[in-house]
This record gives sequence, C-alpha cells and structure tokens, in this order.
Amino acid sequence: MEFGTMFSNLFGKEKAKEEQKSQWIKCPKCTSLMYYKEVEAIQNVCPKCNHHFRINADKRIASIADEGSFVEHDERLAPVDPLKFSDKKSYKKRLEEAKAKTGKTSSVVSGSCTVNNNPAELVVFDFAFMGGSLGSVEGEKIVRAVDRAIEKGCGVIIVSASGGARMQESTYALLQMSKTSAALKRLDHKGLPFISILTDPTMGGVSASFAMLGDIIIAEPGALIGFAGQRVIKQTVGVDLPEGFQRSEFLLEHGLIDMVVDRGSIKQTVADMLTLFSDEKQPDLAVFDSGEHTEAAESEES
Repeated sequence: MEFGTMFSNLFGKEKAKEEQKSQWIKCPKCTSLMYYKEVEAIQNVCPKCNHHFRINADKRIASIADEGSFVEHDERLAPVDPLKFSDKKSYKKRLEEAKAKTGKTSSVVSGSCTVNNNPAELVVFDFAFMGGSLGSVEGEKIVRAVDRAIEKGCGVIIVSASGGARMQESTYALLQMSKTSAALKRLDHKGLPFISILTDPTMGGVSASFAMLGDIIIAEPGALIGFAGQRVIKQTVGVDLPEGFQRSEFLLEHGLIDMVVDRGSIKQTVADMLTLFSDEKQPDLAVFDSGEHTEAAESEES
C-alpha cells in the first residue's frame, strides 16, 4: 500500500469516528447518553430527566413563532469598538470570531412574528455570541422592537440567555439597562404586554433590568437566574446559601417569577397570555347592545 493511501485511510477512519461520536449527546444532569436526533425531536430536552439544553436563537424562534411568520429586523446592526478594548484578544477580534461561529452580527435577533396568530415583536438572545452579552447594539435592537410594538399595538416577547452586560463596551453596555427599561415603560403606558422568558443562564445586567420587568415572567425548568455568581454572593454575605437558590424553581417558590414552563409548552403559554391581554383591551359593550345603560351613561344623560 502506498504511503499516501495509508495516510488517507488512517485519517479517514479517524474522521468517521469523530462523526460517529457526534451522533450522541451526553446529558450534563443525569449523564445519560442519547442519540442526538431523539433529543432534537423534543426541542433539545433530555427525555430522561427533563434537562433543558441550551439552544441557539434560530431554534428558539422556531419553537415560539408560527412557521414562516418571523421577519427579522435590524439584522445589519453590528457593534463597533469605541474604547479600542483589548484583553487577551482585542474586542474587534472577539467580534469577528463570534460572527464566524454563529453567523450573526450581535447576540440578539429581533423581528416581527405571530404566535398562534397573535401578532408580537420577538427578541431572542443567542448565548453562543459572546455569552449573550448585552451591548449597545443589543440594547438598540430591543428598543426598536418596543417602538415597533407601540406603533402596531402588539406585545413584546424577550427571550433572555445572557451572562450580563458586555465588559468590552463598559459604560456603553451599562447604559442599555436604563435605555431598555425606559422603552418598556413606554410600552406599559400604552397598555401593551411585555412577556419575559428567562432561560439558562440569565445573569448580570440583563437580570437586573428588562428581564425582570415583564408583565408575565416565565422561566424554563432549571434555568440559572441571578445577578452575581454564587461564590461572589457567599463571599459578600458570609453565610451558606440554600441549594439551588438561583434556579427557576427556587425563584418561583419565593415569588420572583410567575411560572416555570417546559420548552414544549412555552409557545401555547405565550399565545394564551397574548390573547388574555388582547381581550382585556377590548371594551365591554354588552350592556349597550342589550339596550341597558350604565350608571355613568345615565348620569351624563341627566
């Protein structure tokens, strides 16, 4: 056998082994080894222990929006490097790597869609893009989504998966906390709903701002939610902390969120909430249809 053929066969076998290994997924919670298509078929949830794997923005959109209804906006918005920041790598280099890895220009994808025929503006974080960090572009996309919702008279859905504000943008990133919160206040003044969905993880400046401002706050099972890490909190307060105190089930038990919902049921839950808020906006004209008058109407006539 020629050396070139032997070399090709050797590395061909190695490649086949790698591809074979990639067909299987190990659950980090129950350590079960599963065929990846089996997990994908149930929206990347472990069929044995219900562990919710992290998913990218595209899969998240597909799990919430009606098929073919999502229209992305502001996809060309991309961060710049105003501080010329550099640590082990330059910020510019990190952005290039994140773009190559995810095919996106920022950690947020935003657009218009319907959820079971209910119109909404949908904003989704992608943790694969620099840990889903909140920067100036991400904040701007959220504000523009809110503005579109006010213009159309529909609700806003934000799916958070973030480590917090992006340190490479410093104050520019921190400003997005107040900027997004102010935009959501305008939405509230219009009587339009904001549904916040917290996934694993939702931490730092994201949890300290818009993520916890929802009219309805939904979390996935087992999601890590908080501001600082457990070690930092323990060092600060100097006491042992309850087990799982930053998980969604603990937060639900202590009233910080409204519900914990499995990924497969989130779309229907969101659709129900949008319908509920839409019905609340409709005036009750039944008494006038029946020929009766309210006390307020009678007082005006007199």
